[in-house]
Amino acid sequence: MLSHFQICTAQNDITLSVFTVTSKSMTVQWSGLTGASSYKITATPKNSPEQPVFAQFSGNTVMGSVNSLSPNTVYTMQLEAMDNALNVLSSAETEETTAPDVPSIDQAYSKNSDSITVEFTEVSGATSYILRAVSKMGDFFSETNVNGSAGTVEQLQPYTDYILSVISVNSGGRSQPSYPTEARTVVMAPKLNKSSPSNDTIFVTWAPVKHAVLYTLCIIREDSNTRLKLNTTDTAMTFDNLEAGTTYCIKSTAWDAEGRTGDDLTVCQITRPLSPDVTHVQVTQGRALGIAVYWVSVQGAKSYMGWTSSGQNCSTENNYCYIIPAECGQNHSVSVTAYNDAGPSSPSQPADYITYPCPPENIWVEEPTAGNCSVVWEEVPLVEYYVAFIKRDDGTEKSCNTTDTTCTFFCMCGYTYLTSVFPYNQAGTSLYAHVRNYTTIPCCPQDVTVKLVSTETLEVMWSPVKGAELYETTAAQTNHIIHCNDTSPVCALSDLRCNTAYSVTVTPCSELRGCNRTCTPHTHETAPCAPEILNMMQTGNSSYRVFVTTPNSPSTNYTITATGRTNKHTCQSKNNSCELTQLPCGSTYEVVAVANTAVGKSLPGFSKTLETGPCCPASVNVTQVTQAMTNVTWSPGSGARSYIATLTSPRGHAKCHTLDAHCLMGCITCGTNYSVHLEAISSTGHKSECKYHGFSSSACCPTGVKLYRRTNNSLRVYWRSPGPQAHNHTVELYGTGANYTCIAAAGSMYCDIQEETCGDVYTVVAAPVGQYGIKVTFCQPRTYSVPCPGSNAGMVVSRGRRSVK
Repeated sequence: MLSHFQICTAQNDITLSVFTVTSKSMTVQWSGLTGASSYKITATPKNSPEQPVFAQFSGNTVMGSVNSLSPNTVYTMQLEAMDNALNVLSSAETEETTAPDVPSIDQAYSKNSDSITVEFTEVSGATSYILRAVSKMGDFFSETNVNGSAGTVEQLQPYTDYILSVISVNSGGRSQPSYPTEARTVVMAPKLNKSSPSNDTIFVTWAPVKHAVLYTLCIIREDSNTRLKLNTTDTAMTFDNLEAGTTYCIKSTAWDAEGRTGDDLTVCQITRPLSPDVTHVQVTQGRALGIAVYWVSVQGAKSYMGWTSSGQNCSTENNYCYIIPAECGQNHSVSVTAYNDAGPSSPSQPADYITYPCPPENIWVEEPTAGNCSVVWEEVPLVEYYVAFIKRDDGTEKSCNTTDTTCTFFCMCGYTYLTSVFPYNQAGTSLYAHVRNYTTIPCCPQDVTVKLVSTETLEVMWSPVKGAELYETTAAQTNHIIHCNDTSPVCALSDLRCNTAYSVTVTPCSELRGCNRTCTPHTHETAPCAPEILNMMQTGNSSYRVFVTTPNSPSTNYTITATGRTNKHTCQSKNNSCELTQLPCGSTYEVVAVANTAVGKSLPGFSKTLETGPCCPASVNVTQVTQAMTNVTWSPGSGARSYIATLTSPRGHAKCHTLDAHCLMGCITCGTNYSVHLEAISSTGHKSECKYHGFSSSACCPTGVKLYRRTNNSLRVYWRSPGPQAHNHTVELYGTGANYTCIAAAGSMYCDIQEETCGDVYTVVAAPVGQYGIKVTFCQPRTYSVPCPGSNAGMVVSRGRRSVK
């Protein structure tokens, strides 16, 4: 039945809806209305001359059916709510169509194991039909919509009984089911498992089909009308004598015990292809070594695979393929197998091939003697001959063909050679070869110049040479210490020993080959060693001998230079000394010794200062100040800072040391001849001995001078002579009233003076008269008081002055 709802709004809010519809009746439902004691439903056919049909229900009812309706007819359904007086309180109406008439089944049969086809009589007004299938066991129910007869119910079980009925449908709903009928599905078709064991057979197997008692297999070749049908009760069958690489279709059917055929199932199987024939094998050269294999296509082949005896393979759908990479130096064979969905064919007959030889792994260059090189390599198999290429880094190239494993070539120093060897056979040669670099030893510089740039430094220069990346400069005399390790073609060997011949070697080096130790050394001598001054000795008033060390060879000449403020003096010698002459007194010189050889000059030795003695004063004057003291003066001497003046006699000497040009000396003995010496001393202690004419001190002043009054009114001055020498003496008396003078001859020790006035006080000076009549002026005066005659007073003499008491 079809449920249908339609709501119509009426007076006082009563509603009416159709609940169910069949081909002969309608059931409606409404909402109750307060005060209604009964309800009346009237079904009036629309567009039909038939009479209306009605039904009446009590006030407690809200659902009712109207029967005896016509199938597939549109009715107007009216609901009226009435009170006890049958007055209509409210009403509502709707339209609905009755279902079609009930169809009838003509026949039901099964052609497939999962379906049953039902043929039935179609009814007027039906828009579709429903096939209802219920298993006889009651465990299956289904409804299938169809548009008309015949219809098929699917998804059924094989060899199973079903109860079938048909229901017609329109917009109004469903009709009642038709009268049922029974039908059984047929057995299912066997599911074939197929294969082609060889290129002329097909083998099929299947699982036993339930309820099947016989199987029918029909085989037909594709694109052919020839068929072969076989019946069997087994579950396997082989079809032989078939064409290779050909597709065959096999239809299988099972029979049940009633003699009904079940489903049929068709499967197709292609037989395996024939073995292809290899026509050509070629070694290919590309980025990698490969094998190109060609063969004749065979029928039914979907793909091909080529196999080598080394285990490599290639797959293709064409009649050729490439096996990449192939190994060099191999002697193998290749076979081809054809494939299709059935499987592989038998392999073809193997075809032999040979690859080009592998390049030698070990290549090296030997240079037994300089310039004679050989490229050598290890022998490799499958070789007919070798081609060796030798390329120099400047682009020069040569090659040689040989069946040996060596090739000689001329190799110059300082070059890099790239060597490679290509082996050949009937397959050709490899596209690559191992390249070995060989660098010859760097060339020795040919224009090496060594020159002395300072006393102990040699500058070595040369032109750059081929193959040298850096240069080592050594000298044999320095225990081959590397003085320079540089890329520049110049080196300074410094801190060398003076007066030494050095054997200098420039050794070119490269990172690959190391250093060329066969280069010729170049000898050059350093400057002579600097002599040192050992001593300087004065040999004359203005000459000095300078002694020096002689650290160099006997042929070395030494020059000694004395440089003063205003002049310069030199001397030369091959010995250890030479004499500087005509050096003025009072001068300071810086004396330096230099050695000279054919190579050059040495550094100057350490200088020493030479001071000539200070100059003696040109004149010395000795003046006696007192009897025991003299004043010595002299003119300044050049270079002298201080002086030592000495007066020497057998009776003693006097000395003074002064910075001045004069000196006051005591301890002088009167009447003595002195030798005069002056020693001029410089600021550094250099002395000059100066001798001058002797000096004679004045005669000695008399001692014991006394004044006596004589009876004849004369005064006698008496003295004692202090020395053996006799001198004239002069006596002077100075009184308050008169002055008197007398001369005493040599050897006399008194002098008389005639007094004119008595009682005077006299100052008496007795002095000897020296050479040239010069009177000694520093004799000590005595003072006497002389009384007149008759006085009994004595004379009292004091030093310097006498008093008369």
